[in-house]
Amino acid sequence: MSITSKDLLRHLPSVEKLLQPLEGTASLPRALLVHLVRQEVQVIREEALGGKEPPGFDAVVVRVRVRLESFARSRIQPVINGTGVMIHTNLGRSPLSLNVADRLREIAWQYNNLELDLDSGERGKRARFLETGLAVLTGAEAATITNNCAAALVLILRHITGGERKEVVISRGQLIEIGGGFRVPEIMEASGAVLREVGTTNRVTIADYRRAIGPHTAMVLRVHRSNFYMEGFVTEPSAEELALLGRQHGLPVVDDLGSGAVVDTHLAGDIEHEPTPQEVLAAGVDLVCFSGDKLFGGPQAGIICGKAGLVAGIKRDPMFRALRCDRLVATALQETVVEYLAYMQGEGMDPRRAPLPLLEMLALRPEDLHPRAEAVVAALAGCPVSASVGEGTSRCGGGTMPKSELPSVTLDLEPQGQSLSAFARKLRTGSPPVQGYIAGDRVKLDLRTVFRSQDAALTTAIRAAAGA
Repeated sequence: MSITSKDLLRHLPSVEKLLQPLEGTASLPRALLVHLVRQEVQVIREEALGGKEPPGFDAVVVRVRVRLESFARSRIQPVINGTGVMIHTNLGRSPLSLNVADRLREIAWQYNNLELDLDSGERGKRARFLETGLAVLTGAEAATITNNCAAALVLILRHITGGERKEVVISRGQLIEIGGGFRVPEIMEASGAVLREVGTTNRVTIADYRRAIGPHTAMVLRVHRSNFYMEGFVTEPSAEELALLGRQHGLPVVDDLGSGAVVDTHLAGDIEHEPTPQEVLAAGVDLVCFSGDKLFGGPQAGIICGKAGLVAGIKRDPMFRALRCDRLVATALQETVVEYLAYMQGEGMDPRRAPLPLLEMLALRPEDLHPRAEAVVAALAGCPVSASVGEGTSRCGGGTMPKSELPSVTLDLEPQGQSLSAFARKLRTGSPPVQGYIAGDRVKLDLRTVFRSQDAALTTAIRAAAGA
């Protein structure tokens, strides 16, 4: 039987009446409570007008409370990463070091000298210390930063193709999608550049590049395939060959490395070597750009390093201001660079002694993780969950080093009296949230991506999810 609007209004409780039993739910401010309660009441009204029987008062309260608690969980908060994916985009990519986080906290709540020259008392240059540090770290003449690597590439293209020459020569095998639907060809076209594709998907030669260069060529672009790899009948010119070609034709050569490794990743374990900005610039490339929150281990940012004249021109672009980083990102990057410089002046550069969490994770061996796993299993004795030490495979993630897999140690959990999916959801919606994965007939938590300091909280979270 259809229901009229007047009948509906008589059956549904008012927003004010609903707020009384919901005050303080999920520690949400009252303004958010009112907004979300109104939204849910409107949904219930629309359902009733469509012929659905309106729920009673208690049922409405339960329904709204579930919505409020779900919304509260969307607030950015710490999550224990048991996935084994070290640069997990859904979980914020690379974690910052504790030293960087402490410094960030100091800067966040106080005034700072972001654009103040403390010597003269006049307005100073933003991020001068950081830019100098990046140049020293990468062996570049100059460096600067922007809000992400896609923005860095757009600024580079805008500057170099800003004149009459618009064409950018690039291999067909490097016209990649970098994730989230963002594609290099679209980024290039958005900057006003004109693509000049050369070679084939799997093979391109220096002769292909040479034939493509003409009166409208502005630059040569090389894009690192950081999130996939090609094997077999594959060939492409080296950075040295492209740099030489660029010099012969008076054209800048740019390398978008994306991943941002500045130390030899092979030192961390049996994983592939990721090209570094130092190597590419030493090969003669004019500019390189890469991400700050992937293998670099800092906050989200785009880092540009290379020839001083080109970097200076990029910074003069009006779009540079629109895409610049704020004081918090600049501080986090600055302190990450300081950590790297201090680490790299030591002997051996043992990743297990590195101050950056990502490098330490990469260097962990299964024998480093076994004692922790055994301790957690022992602490879960008597809990309604069967816990054992298992094996897993960790990955770098974040669109980096797709061929590299590291053997790892997992906590294998079999809950009693509930399904694996229900147990995994309780872990994920608990406090603190724990993200793992289901494999076979177990919920698995990879300890490579769980900090040692989180072991006690992880144990408590597992017990709570199991109903202990």
